Amino acid sequence: MEANGVATTNPEKIRSQFLELLRTRRSAQVPLTVEPAKPVVKPLFQDVTPPTFSEEMESCPKANFENLKELLKEENIYIHTEAGDQGKLPLLILSTKENNQEKRPAVVFLHSTHKCKEWLRPLLEAYASRGYVAIAVDSRYHGERASSLTTYKDALVSSWKNGDTMPFIFDTVWDMIKLADYLSQRDDIDPTKIGITGESLGGMHAWFAAFADTRYAVAAPIIGVQGFRWAVDNDKWQARVDSIKAVFEAARIGLGKEEIDKEVVEKVWDRIAPGLASQFDAPNTVPAIAPRPFLIVNGAEDPRCPLDGLEVPKTRACKAYEEAHCADKFKLVAQPGIGHKMTPLMVKEVSDWFDKFLK
Repeated sequence: MEANGVATTNPEKIRSQFLELLRTRRSAQVPLTVEPAKPVVKPLFQDVTPPTFSEEMESCPKANFENLKELLKEENIYIHTEAGDQGKLPLLILSTKENNQEKRPAVVFLHSTHKCKEWLRPLLEAYASRGYVAIAVDSRYHGERASSLTTYKDALVSSWKNGDTMPFIFDTVWDMIKLADYLSQRDDIDPTKIGITGESLGGMHAWFAAFADTRYAVAAPIIGVQGFRWAVDNDKWQARVDSIKAVFEAARIGLGKEEIDKEVVEKVWDRIAPGLASQFDAPNTVPAIAPRPFLIVNGAEDPRCPLDGLEVPKTRACKAYEEAHCADKFKLVAQPGIGHKMTPLMVKEVSDWFDKFLK
């Protein structure tokens, strides 16, 4: 069956195809090892002007403790997800110091482009105050996995030229699978209650991690889910391309084109994230998350995640969740008048979603 030019596929089959793709561009496998790390004193932001304060994150619901800072336990660790520099995954974990040994729900948080795990601290503190183990990671070529202001940009261009890595979304999804291995083994985490969320690029990481690994029991990507094929077919790819322009410029030059056009965009996606605009696009991967609770929160006017591009994924997801007799476990919220921006309303929606399904 076809709809919008994308064939519908059996969820298990498409998941195994995706995992097979991830394995094709890995360096040598290593055992899952954990090593201690030190808190990062000066986090690396790959923005010319580093951000300082987020009203959205500060608005996240938190439990009312006067001495919250004293109650928090902070862990800084690395886990190794494959050989090589980028196989070292830095984690920042916050929880409250508890005397009882009960296992708790956990939520993984992923940052947006050019940011890092330390930026997410207000969210980690808010969730930890409410009884979660809250985990933030540096995605590939970000934070402790970056060495300059152009590390991520350079990795994208290198991926286009060499075709040996997948720095846009997919390589970090591999890390999220290995992270689920680690979190499932921890004494303080209930392995059946692990959630995942993220903003923008982090929202895409959360979406694909939930698709790839069913151990992520609940997912709630923020301003991340979009239809890549739809954007190409409907000439709405410009805002997404502008967000990581260097790789498309490199491709334009390499292909001998005067300007970035639809063909350049298709070739870049095929090269740096194979299947992103075809079998692994939203119309197939969003419904494949059923029956696990899945919340999508976007801005109704977001040019990077055009709402019209989610019509087919939404229709298919509603059908998949209805067939699984859990229609209430899928929800798409499009905040009116909002572009590509996380808002306090989105933060609250996600917070309520996790409380509903993980608590």
